[in-house]
Amino acid sequence: MNIENIRVDHFRIPLPVVLSDSTHGEMSHFGLITVRIDAAGGRQGLGYTYCVGNIGGDAIRSLIERELTPLLVGMDGGQIEAIWQRMWWHLHFVGRGGIAAFAMAAVDIALWDLRGRIAKTPLWRLLGGVEPSVHAYAGGIDLQFSLDELEAQTRQFLQKGFRAIKMKVGRDVLAEDIERVAAMRSWLGPEIALMIDANMRWTVDEAIAAARALQPFGLVWLEEPTIPDDVQGHARVSREGGVAIATGENLHTVYEFQHMIAYGGIAYPQPDVANIGGITPWLQVARAAGAAGLPVTTHGVHDLQVHLLAAVPNASYLEVHGFGLDRFISEPLTIVDGVARASENSGHGVELDWKRLARHRASSS
Repeated sequence: MNIENIRVDHFRIPLPVVLSDSTHGEMSHFGLITVRIDAAGGRQGLGYTYCVGNIGGDAIRSLIERELTPLLVGMDGGQIEAIWQRMWWHLHFVGRGGIAAFAMAAVDIALWDLRGRIAKTPLWRLLGGVEPSVHAYAGGIDLQFSLDELEAQTRQFLQKGFRAIKMKVGRDVLAEDIERVAAMRSWLGPEIALMIDANMRWTVDEAIAAARALQPFGLVWLEEPTIPDDVQGHARVSREGGVAIATGENLHTVYEFQHMIAYGGIAYPQPDVANIGGITPWLQVARAAGAAGLPVTTHGVHDLQVHLLAAVPNASYLEVHGFGLDRFISEPLTIVDGVARASENSGHGVELDWKRLARHRASSS
């Protein structure tokens, strides 16, 4: 199953509604970088990654085309773990996370998809899963929504079948966050799970104060209370804040997760398959979480990560993210009574509408 060719594309995807959080401000679009790996016999695997507002999209595409493609063409595509190690060490001096992890992720995902398609097996089963259903939550990106807009979005989420919702916090005045979380809890009642996400907005002391103030609202977790580099700070927030901490979308290596877990700074490890380097390291994070007695959850890329959660015994919630590809996928993910089901199709089952995507192709710099 030698790799014969690797094709890379880069798209600028408009969002149906302008979204907002405390770090990235208003977001009108995101970058999508796709990888198609061609192997012998006309077999093909699809992988993809993304970037916020398209920042770094050209660099990710270029890294795959100029560095990884010449490295990998001719290799046995079935040796996924060996290929991942080869990519890791090839990019090690300029990588160890960052843009290199995004590029590696798209390739690694494509290789796992290829393996599943050849085996005629859905990815979740290929990875050892026995049940394709996972609990899901709606990940709102709504910091600057008015209360009326926030309520309308919440009602839409509930009508779509969600039984868990995440909202953004981290406004300039903590009292506004408290007002909005209180309103959300009032709309949801006590039965619907509620998470909040600060997107790294606070200092450690601010995060502890905010967590204590928001603790009465029965939160499942507080996500990214402070910068991901401050492992000891996360441990303080976890100990002193009174709310479970989730983090991981800005951790780009297995080692970063291991450190965060070892220091006790995290209750819900949250790897993102599109920026940690792919499925291969994602599974390592899930195992590390399981060994510490922790559940694993996800960030974004729900059409892929539903398979990964369905494959591990310590799965928590799947995030269904605002950066979705429903318009470009033949069988988008559906939610019924708070539960998502991974595809039964071979591989990850995502089939992109290339003709429709072509309208959003990013120009090369």
